[in-house]
Amino acid sequence: MRSNDEVVEYVNNLRKKQGMSINELARETGLAKSSLSRYFNKTRGFPVNKVNVFAKALHVKPEDILGVAPAGLKTIDELGMHPVKIPIIGTIACGSPILADQNIIGYTTELFDGQPEGALFALKCQGDSMEPKIPDNATVIVRVQPTVEDDEIAAVLVDDDEEATLKRIKHIGNQVMLMPENQKYDPIILNKENPGRILGKVIKVSYDL
Repeated sequence: MRSNDEVVEYVNNLRKKQGMSINELARETGLAKSSLSRYFNKTRGFPVNKVNVFAKALHVKPEDILGVAPAGLKTIDELGMHPVKIPIIGTIACGSPILADQNIIGYTTELFDGQPEGALFALKCQGDSMEPKIPDNATVIVRVQPTVEDDEIAAVLVDDDEEATLKRIKHIGNQVMLMPENQKYDPIILNKENPGRILGKVIKVSYDL
């Protein structure tokens, strides 16, 4: 299996052989040209979770990019890299299960080093309350679970709002504090007067520069 630098060199050389410019590759992959330039300049690690996107754009198999020999040797799955199709949640209908059809606005495919446990969903972030940890427009992968530990980041449904908010969790007695990363925002306190519900734990964040 190729190292990060070898993957980058393979993709860049393949792009050149096919006469594809960085602008064209950016268009085919849906990634920013600046992000591709950082990958090729090796100032940022290659996004393994996007290997299927690059493979499709360059008309090769993901195994080709990763350097996995095809002749009966290990596949991506056998190497522990599992592509998982995950529903993207938009608004959350009150009283309906988080993964109900009416809540799903699309799907994303993410690669994991091992088979992830539990039910997963994705959220598209809006706003800067969790910057720099989670920037605006990032995609977060959330594992459905009703509780999380202190300092973990959770997707939380607050009061009667139909939008999930992402915050770091702090338990103080019978209250739960939803802590933003950005200090210009104030914490949100959950208690009997201001109830909320934890939807799940954030386990992965992906975004383009």
